[in-house]
Amino acid sequence: MPLDALVSGRIATFAGDSGFGWVEAVGIRDGRVAFAGSAVDLESRADPHTRRFELEAGEIAIPALTDAHLHLADAALAAERVDLSTAATLEEGLAVVAEAAARLAPEAWIEGAGWDEGRWGRRLRAEDLEAAAPGRRVALWSHDHHAVWVSPAALAQAGLDGASVDPPGGVIRRSADGTPDGVLFEAACSLVMGHVPAPDDERLEAAIPALARELLALGVVGVHDPGGLAPDPQLRRLDLLARLAGRGVLPLRVHASVRDDGLPAAVERGLRSGASLEEDAEADRVRLRLGWLKLFADGTLGSRTAALIEPIEDEAGGRGIDPRGVFRSAPPELAESVRRAADGEISTQIHAIGDAAVRAALDALAAASSQLPLMPRIEHVQLCQRDDRARFAAQGVVASVQPVHLRSDAAQARRDWGARAETTGYAWRSLLEAGATLAFGTDAPVEPIDPWPGIALAVLRRDPSWGDDAAPFGPDEALTLEEALRAACVGPHIAARDGLGGRLAPGSPADLIVLPAAPGDPGGNGGVGLARVRPRLVLVDGEAVVDR
Repeated sequence: MPLDALVSGRIATFAGDSGFGWVEAVGIRDGRVAFAGSAVDLESRADPHTRRFELEAGEIAIPALTDAHLHLADAALAAERVDLSTAATLEEGLAVVAEAAARLAPEAWIEGAGWDEGRWGRRLRAEDLEAAAPGRRVALWSHDHHAVWVSPAALAQAGLDGASVDPPGGVIRRSADGTPDGVLFEAACSLVMGHVPAPDDERLEAAIPALARELLALGVVGVHDPGGLAPDPQLRRLDLLARLAGRGVLPLRVHASVRDDGLPAAVERGLRSGASLEEDAEADRVRLRLGWLKLFADGTLGSRTAALIEPIEDEAGGRGIDPRGVFRSAPPELAESVRRAADGEISTQIHAIGDAAVRAALDALAAASSQLPLMPRIEHVQLCQRDDRARFAAQGVVASVQPVHLRSDAAQARRDWGARAETTGYAWRSLLEAGATLAFGTDAPVEPIDPWPGIALAVLRRDPSWGDDAAPFGPDEALTLEEALRAACVGPHIAARDGLGGRLAPGSPADLIVLPAAPGDPGGNGGVGLARVRPRLVLVDGEAVVDR
């Protein structure tokens, strides 16, 4: 049978365990790679009806990317909410809140994200929001989405006062008189956020396909969605994604995870990791599968709630948090949740940023069966002791990391973690050399959806925003360009026990992107060359979804 499509030029297939795997041409039939090899050989397999995609001089083609950690619903709605990430001062941030208060209906909650007390130079209070939006219910996530800043009206609706106690795994920060000051950390966030109405389906059904189109334009054709910020015990988000997929308006390949509150419903429905969540989709055209059970071991560097073996060094900025951080779930609870999920054939991913949390997550996953449909994984792994790095490969645990976090984390990591920040922090090369599978993501909406700045950071260990004279962060942990691209293309598929995805080998899905110029110098133009890459052509199942 003749080929449906033929792509010719300089093509990286990522076949095998290392190297780019360069070929001259890739032949496509029925949405999959049929042949990869020399242009002369593949030309003989084409006919006049074969669609041809010829790369221009200097261009390269690589497999399309999968974002291994992107919150679909929250990223899709981020553009509708208050964005404080670019507000340089508290005053600027409050002005944005005041504008939202004037624009939104009086009964509406004012939602958003992006504040950072370190950037603004002082502790935030509920009274600050009252001054900007009198009487309004306001709930704003921090930059890392592990703390929430709320107004007096929001505290009142949640019934929080001086007699309220900290929930397990959470902290209600307090004023000198013991009353809540307006900032809640970790599990305490749900005390208020549980009162915020969930977005209606109509908004999400418009926003998610729009976000998907933006991702495709960046070369991202797959997403591992670790779940939303809001409780979802009835799996409403999975049902919504299934409706979108059923209507043919979910153009991404999605593995959608469940949170602990949704595990009972997932087990009751008989859902299984890796299984299709679409009723009538052909096996080769499935767009939505069940992902993992998402658990939280600790908090974050930004909120100073990452669980640490040794305390932070800048205790002056601790803001009432234990200097060793917070375990959101006690280690025995993690292990029990992993077991419950495994009994239902659901694999587990665990958020762990501090080294104590990473160790506890590895312990909890130690008994996870290698027969589960998807590989167990740990998210973020920002501080990891040397003795724990080899455990990833030994236990078959994926290191799901988001290199772009280093852009905003570097200064605080050096301040809070001292010398260990660069010897045990963001240890991507050490993990790779110890045999771990790396899977790259963005963590959007915590960071922007663009994967390319993170890929550049993995190679350069510095970001242009730091200034021309800034030293790289832990340069010994830098990856090569090939290793970084493999982590963005192949790693997420290995995590899903898919040996063909993220490659352009015979049998692989024909998901391919053409980059306008070979990014041979990631540090070109002051480090922004690779970070600003945009594909000219994107194929999904051999069909052009972006062509410019």
